[in-house]
Amino acid sequence: MDWEIVVGLETHTQLLTESKIFSGASTAFGAEPNTQASAVDLALPGVLPVLNAKAVEFAVRLGLAIGATISPRSVFARKNYFYPDLPKGYQISQYELPVVQHGTLKIAVEGGEKTVRILRAHLEEDAGKSLHEDFKGLSGIDLNRAGTPLLEIVTEPDLRGAKEAVAYAKALHSLVRWIGICDGNMQEGSFRCDANVSVRRPGAPLGTRCEIKNLNSFRFMEQAIEYEARRQVELIEDGGTVVQETRLYDPDRNETRSMRSKEDAQDYRYFPDPDLLPLVINEAEIERIRALLPELPQAKRERFARDYGLAAYDAAQLTASRESADFFEDLVRASRAEPKTCANWQTGEFAAALNRDGLEVGHSPVGAEALGALLRRIADGTISGKIAKEVFEAMWRREAEGPGAADAIIEARGLEQISDTGAIEKMVDEVLAANARQVEDYRAGKEKAFNSLVGQVMKAAKGKANPGQVNAILKKKLGG
Repeated sequence: MDWEIVVGLETHTQLLTESKIFSGASTAFGAEPNTQASAVDLALPGVLPVLNAKAVEFAVRLGLAIGATISPRSVFARKNYFYPDLPKGYQISQYELPVVQHGTLKIAVEGGEKTVRILRAHLEEDAGKSLHEDFKGLSGIDLNRAGTPLLEIVTEPDLRGAKEAVAYAKALHSLVRWIGICDGNMQEGSFRCDANVSVRRPGAPLGTRCEIKNLNSFRFMEQAIEYEARRQVELIEDGGTVVQETRLYDPDRNETRSMRSKEDAQDYRYFPDPDLLPLVINEAEIERIRALLPELPQAKRERFARDYGLAAYDAAQLTASRESADFFEDLVRASRAEPKTCANWQTGEFAAALNRDGLEVGHSPVGAEALGALLRRIADGTISGKIAKEVFEAMWRREAEGPGAADAIIEARGLEQISDTGAIEKMVDEVLAANARQVEDYRAGKEKAFNSLVGQVMKAAKGKANPGQVNAILKKKLGG
C-alpha cells in the first residue's frame, strides 16, 4: 500500500439516566418539542447546575471496564461557542482534567486481536436540536435534548482504515450496552461517532486530519472514512494540501463535504466552570461501583473457551452481546447437551432466524428453555437433526409456545424418529431390492452410491428413520 489511513474516533455515548446531567428534567426520547427543558436547561437567569450522581457512576463503570485510571479529582469547564441550539452560549464539559484517562479496548482484526488505546472519557451535556424540515423557510429549536448526559470517549490515532474503525465502534457499542450505561440506539442518537481521518505514507509522521461529524451507523462510518481517505490521497497526489476542517457525510451521494474550519482548543476559550465544584471520587466509591460490574466480555470469552471447550471464534460470536452470552449459558443448562452443539444451534439456526426477522435475542419467540427442550429430543433420539430444524421453524412461528413446545409439535405432526430396528430393516430391504444398480455400484467402490441408498431409505421413512441406524443396517446388508 502506498498510503496508510489513520483514524481516531470520538464517541458520544448518551448515558442511561432518567434525568439530565445538571437538572431534574426527563431524558425520555420522543416527547413533544420543548416539553422536557427545565429552567436550568434553558439557562434562565439565576439557575445553578447540580451534578447527576448516576452519570458519574456510569462514567466510572466505563473506566473500570476498559482498565483506565479514574481521576480522584476532575473538573468541569465551559466550552464557549455560539449555536442556536446551545442556550447558554457554552457547553459544560471536561477539558484538562477528565474523569477517565488512559484505558484500552481489544478488538478483533484480521489475523487476531488489536489493542486500541483510549485517551480519555469525559462527562458533558448535550446540546438541543435544530429542526430544519418542519417549518417552511424557517428553522425551529427543540431543547428537549439540551442537558442530556453524555460520555465522550476518545481514542488515540491507533485505528488503521475503515474496517478497524468499525470493529472498534462495534466493540465499544457492545461494551456500553453490556455494562448498562447506554442503550446504544444509533437511530435516536444515543451512540454517535466523529471520525478523525488522515493519510500518510507508511512510517511517515501523521498527516493533517479532517473530522467527519455525527456518524450514526456502522455502514455509513465505513463508507465515510473510505471516501474521505480517497479524497485526501487524490488531493495530495494532485499537488494539493489537506486542510484541517470539520466535514459532514452525505450518504445519498456517498461523499463528505466541508462544514467549517476545524476549531482548536483555544477557539473554545475553555475555563473552569465557576458554578460547579471539582468532582471528587474516593477509592471506596470506585470499589462500590466495581462490585456492581457484570463479568466483562473479554473475561467471558476466555471462560467460554476454557470451561466449555469452544473455539475462540465461537466464544466471540456468543459474547457479541450480554443477552447472547446469557442465552447460551441458559441453553447449556436447559438442554444438558454438549456446549458445542448448543453453540452450533445458537450461531446457526437461531441466529439466522433472528437476522431474518430483525430481532434481538431478548425478543426471540423461542426462549432458551424451549430451544433446550428441542436439543434434548435430538440427544435422546426422539427426532433427527434434520427434523429438529422443521420443529424449530414451527416453534418460531408459534405453532406451540413455552418450554414444552417442541414435544407438542413433534406429537401433533407425528415426527417422532423411527428407531425400531425391524421396521428400518424392512425399509432397507425394500430399497436394496428396488435399486440393484446402485448396490452394484457401491460394491464396485463407488461411495456416492451408498449416500444415494441412504437417501432412498430416508425418503421411504419420510425423514423419520434414525440416520445412525440406517447407515449401520445398510452397511451390514451390503457387507461393508
